[in-house]
Amino acid sequence: MTVVLALMTAMGPISTDLYVPSLPHLAEDLSTTPAKVQWTMSAYLIGFAFGQLFYGPLSDKLGRKPVLLCGFSIFLLATIASGLSTSIEMLTLARGFQGLGGACPQILARAMVRDMYEGHQAGRQLSIMSTIMGLAPILSPLGGGLLAIFFGWRAAFVVMFVVVAALTLSVVLLLPETIRQRMEGALSVRNILASFRVVARNRMWMTYATILACCHIGLFTFISTSPFVLRNIYGLNPLQFGIGFSICSTAFVLGAATGSRLVSRLGLDGTIRIGVIMLASAGVLQALGLFLMPHEVLALFVPEIIFFGGIGLVLPNSVAAALSPFPERAGAASSLAGFVQMLVSAAIGLIVVAMLRDSAWPLVFITLSTGVLAFVVFQATANLRRKNQSGLKQSH
Repeated sequence: MTVVLALMTAMGPISTDLYVPSLPHLAEDLSTTPAKVQWTMSAYLIGFAFGQLFYGPLSDKLGRKPVLLCGFSIFLLATIASGLSTSIEMLTLARGFQGLGGACPQILARAMVRDMYEGHQAGRQLSIMSTIMGLAPILSPLGGGLLAIFFGWRAAFVVMFVVVAALTLSVVLLLPETIRQRMEGALSVRNILASFRVVARNRMWMTYATILACCHIGLFTFISTSPFVLRNIYGLNPLQFGIGFSICSTAFVLGAATGSRLVSRLGLDGTIRIGVIMLASAGVLQALGLFLMPHEVLALFVPEIIFFGGIGLVLPNSVAAALSPFPERAGAASSLAGFVQMLVSAAIGLIVVAMLRDSAWPLVFITLSTGVLAFVVFQATANLRRKNQSGLKQSH
């Protein structure tokens, strides 16, 4: 079951990382600009963001499994449309629907973990899932680079369809219904919004959702801009980019695997603390590296490896901490956090690509600012988190 849930969360990396090495080739094939190609990435994130708004609350009411199958169906149909696209506009629209369907498995995988686990146990389970899921961003860029060289950008969508179709069959055959407490009341927009208000007013959720947003902004900005930065500025080919990106993804896996061991000893916050220190340090090092060695690709990549390792520590445990106050509305809490992360990431990705010229500074600025902000938010909320932990111990 853990493997199936991990593969569900891997749909996001597969949908982006397998496709990323093809972006420069796609721009040439469809006779368009890098900025318009970036819209295909941002359209996926926007669809993903809005999809998260209703999948969680729907599953809180109807159950996880029927909603899951709906999301898989939307994704598969949109993947076919993406592979058959003949214009950048058609591809952008199809990618938006692909994101709409792809949001479902990732959101509900988190909610299903919250159905079954609490506290640091949920953090450990999510870290194990992230370790398994991390194989996707390691293998996908390499595979995507080879597909782009030998078969063209459409081959990435063929592989996506085959992988997700097999995963859908696994969910049908192997995954049980996990929800224990369904949302009370009629399923209506008013009740869904009321559920979101309860979540958004929780200061602990806001703290961890902000840290999660910093991780996702830094991650998706690198994913969407690095192909152009590394090809046009540093001269890397798709395969070289895939190798470099896979090394960063390996750092994420190692961070998640380390976090699954540390969380039992240090707790959620103790593990997150190490991660946010890595994020901030990586941002500072990358800025210094670009300033001192502007033509050295390692000055960009080595700090990014540290940044990805920090994300591996922070992401699973921040998700567990954000969902822990909401056993009865885990889907809504997961949905709202994901919506904020993806919508902001999509907007910033568009801005950064529009600013790219002959320098990597726009990308480096995002790495620096998100890393430092995650650290500052975590440090500034120390008293709030300490009081919350004391309250939980007293309630138990």
